[in-house]
Amino acid sequence: MTKPRVLISDKMDPNAAAIFRERGCEVDEITGETPEQLIARIGDYDGLAIRSSTKVTPAVLAAATNLKVVGRAGIGVDNVDIPAASAQGVVVMNTPFGNSITTAEHAIALMFALARQIPEANAQTQAGKWPKNDFMGVEVTGKTLGLIGAGNIGSIVASRALGLKMKVVAFDPFLTPERAVEMGVEKVELDSLLARADFITLHTPLTDQTRNILSRENLAKTKPGVRIINCARGGLIDEAALKDALDSGHVAGAALDVFQTEPAKESPLFGTPNFICTPHLGASTNEAQVNVALQVAEQMADYLVSGGVTNALNMPSLSAEEAPKLKPYMALAERLGSLVGQLTTGSIPRISIHVEGAAAELNPKPIVAAVLAGFLRVQSATVNMVNAPFLAKERGIEVREIRSEKEGDYHTLVRVSVKTDAGERSVAGTLFSNSEPRLVELFGIKVEAELDGHMMYIVNEDAPGFIGRIGTLLGENGINIGTFNLGRREAGGEAVLLLSVDSKVSTGLLDQARKLPGVKRVMALAF
Repeated sequence: MTKPRVLISDKMDPNAAAIFRERGCEVDEITGETPEQLIARIGDYDGLAIRSSTKVTPAVLAAATNLKVVGRAGIGVDNVDIPAASAQGVVVMNTPFGNSITTAEHAIALMFALARQIPEANAQTQAGKWPKNDFMGVEVTGKTLGLIGAGNIGSIVASRALGLKMKVVAFDPFLTPERAVEMGVEKVELDSLLARADFITLHTPLTDQTRNILSRENLAKTKPGVRIINCARGGLIDEAALKDALDSGHVAGAALDVFQTEPAKESPLFGTPNFICTPHLGASTNEAQVNVALQVAEQMADYLVSGGVTNALNMPSLSAEEAPKLKPYMALAERLGSLVGQLTTGSIPRISIHVEGAAAELNPKPIVAAVLAGFLRVQSATVNMVNAPFLAKERGIEVREIRSEKEGDYHTLVRVSVKTDAGERSVAGTLFSNSEPRLVELFGIKVEAELDGHMMYIVNEDAPGFIGRIGTLLGENGINIGTFNLGRREAGGEAVLLLSVDSKVSTGLLDQARKLPGVKRVMALAF
């Protein structure tokens, strides 16, 4: 039997190659090649192990005729075209937890550097000056640290800050009160954090919800003299607004390890007093690089040799026997989870997955994992079926599995319920005879709809003329309706409208829809 061949195209710990060989793979370490050289070479390999330098583009994938798996030693996969890989049947894996401690420690290091102005003091001292009276720092003891994002890395930062005798407040929509108590932090809303924090650190992925979370408006809400640290993702802070806040003195200092554009060859922040930056060093320790290299080698070798799937971003964790039966259920479960994730706000202490009828005869674990992946992926694109249960546990979300072999109104049914501040909310779906997933109930209202592509969700008062008004509005904005699905609690009561449309719904259109008579809520959805 021919051994799988793996190419390591970025510099990694040499033990990674040893693991590949020990587990039955042939491996070549060829780094620093141009895209053209990689395209010419990649057709010979079953696996490609990378860090951040190699760009896995559609051109590379088109040339990779034997490629089965791409493994990223690290978290971010911005350098991999995942849709193109999926279309070609190439599994994309990452190692999402190998550098958490390292990144958290870098944030703490930058906090100390800001508090004591260490880089500036060092530069002047080495220049032959003795500026002892020019640098008056602040203690971190007794100060309030504001965490924006309290997941894996944020929780580690919190534990270190508490050890420094700081008070920690945290803003994270997924942080439950129980998990906050366990971490020893106070859960707050964003405005409260901005007003109270002496130091702010960011530990959240870059999504539509978090982009520019420290905007010019929010920077103005911060406590005068605040110091800001970002070791998460560029784009979370409006860099031009931060420059102005530093110049005015409202922000006493800022330290960035990440920038909106990287490599950051230029920035309005460069040269600004009380500004510190590092070139994306959050994961740059010997320990972290060893950890992620060994993990990616183990994951890729397991997949190539035995078919095991771990931390795949575009493939469920399934055995060959289970896959045919479970695949349509997982598609349904993921869309139901995504629907709940998009429609609910605030902390979710509990999520329940109820399988009924034929669905109860199957292994529920992949169905549960698919629900959690869809639910949590609203906040982070790197969530997958493998790490979603871990992330849910980390965020303090109680996950309940309920099985009922007795059939109800449908031969098979999957119901997803979440506990919210407003009470229990649930959605349910089934599989039609062609195994196509279909929504059949939304928050207690019977409504049948396909969950696919761009959609609009509208809650309105059931009254004559509304359907015509929404149709006219969409037409005036050049939006074509694909499907139209309506449900209501009772005649003249509350109605729900789910529209699939051919293009993304703009914020301006949503604002116009909210002004229509009888409209209570309008949201854009994407599946």
